[in-house]
Amino acid sequence: MSRNGIEGKVVLITGGAKNLGGLLAREFARQGAKAVAIHYNSDETQAAAEETIAAVRATGAEAVAFQADLTKAAAMEKLFNDVVASVGRPDIAINTVGMVVKQPIMEVTEAVFDQSCAVNVKTAFFFLKEAGKHVNDNGKICTIVTSLLGAYTPFYAAYEGLKAPVEHFTRSASKEFGARGISVTAIGPGPMDTPFFYPAEEKEAVEYHKTAAALSPFSKTGLTDIEDIAPWIVFMVSDGWWMTGQTILVNGGYTTK
Repeated sequence: MSRNGIEGKVVLITGGAKNLGGLLAREFARQGAKAVAIHYNSDETQAAAEETIAAVRATGAEAVAFQADLTKAAAMEKLFNDVVASVGRPDIAINTVGMVVKQPIMEVTEAVFDQSCAVNVKTAFFFLKEAGKHVNDNGKICTIVTSLLGAYTPFYAAYEGLKAPVEHFTRSASKEFGARGISVTAIGPGPMDTPFFYPAEEKEAVEYHKTAAALSPFSKTGLTDIEDIAPWIVFMVSDGWWMTGQTILVNGGYTTK
């Protein structure tokens, strides 16, 4: 089994049923992963999860799916334990879970703040904790954040502000896990052309985002496409392992840091 490649590896993807997570599941299987474990959150996503599992198995890889609310630390622990019991300890763990909030600070309720904190902060923290416990030595860990971490903009305080801690979690985890040869990174896409993007944005804002990146004219939608992000993640958890502790904004020139 190659140390830094994909072939023969066990991969866990939270939020792996569809969109970026589903594309990653298929790509890891295509590149020879031994097994792909995907997590999905709700009953509404079960059909997409089953479709992704079928696509992975069609390549000859093992595939398993688990449903869980990962805003509970016990559920995150159970997910990793179930993956280990089913397909073995993961070599690669990727967290794509997130929740977009676009509201002026003065309109954010405590309930919305708490939910965003649970999804964007708590889930990421306990994902890293369990990955540190369960990922094999020389493994790779990556979390999806947002390119808004490099933005000077209103209305996203309850989103970008609650993704910002993941940068610090990533740095700390990379130091703590580095002695075992584990790399830890975060990838911040620009606004992606997925169903998660549009409900939070007004029509005028969508049109702005479609022109905001330097490379927008060369994107099929003007937005970040999941096909542009997946290769970066695959690289960072394979041959790009020497990069660790970093948050990398991959957005076609939408924001910089």
